[in-house]
Amino acid sequence: MQRSRLHVLGASGSGTTTLARALADRWAVPHADADDYFWVPTTPPFREKREPPARITLMEQVFAPREAWVLSGAMNGWGDEVLARCEAVVFVTLDPAERLRRLEAREQVRREGQEIDQQAWTEFREWALGYDDPAFTGRSRAGHEEWLSTLDVPVLRVDSARPVGALVDEVLEWEPQGVPS
Repeated sequence: MQRSRLHVLGASGSGTTTLARALADRWAVPHADADDYFWVPTTPPFREKREPPARITLMEQVFAPREAWVLSGAMNGWGDEVLARCEAVVFVTLDPAERLRRLEAREQVRREGQEIDQQAWTEFREWALGYDDPAFTGRSRAGHEEWLSTLDVPVLRVDSARPVGALVDEVLEWEPQGVPS
């Protein structure tokens, strides 16, 4: 796959940000993570949401008009204007138990030297576990699958149980139809 406007999405803890950063590094293009636009920077993080129009405005100012970039994270329901610019999508999956293990490890690193807000962590954990529940009303695999089925751009599905380097190679070796070369 050549440099393009690529969207990498999947469940929290599945490795979307890690894969997107690695791809952006290989292509020498900007990487953007949806969370950086969704949330206002706070200490502790993830407390205050930006309004959707402000998110889009910021994305337009920082990366969206560029010729190529890699965007990680879910934006269904608020980022359609930016998502419409994507030329291909990589959908990342991972076993739920491994996702939870990764989320717990990430939280330990993120909060090193700080008290963990147990209530916030428990709420986040429950939200993240809901991803694989078809009845869950938040960000879910069912919602992602439904959205993916509506796309007119190529979609590559990868299992992130493999090393990041192998995933990067798989994406770079992918030759989707309709993506500029």
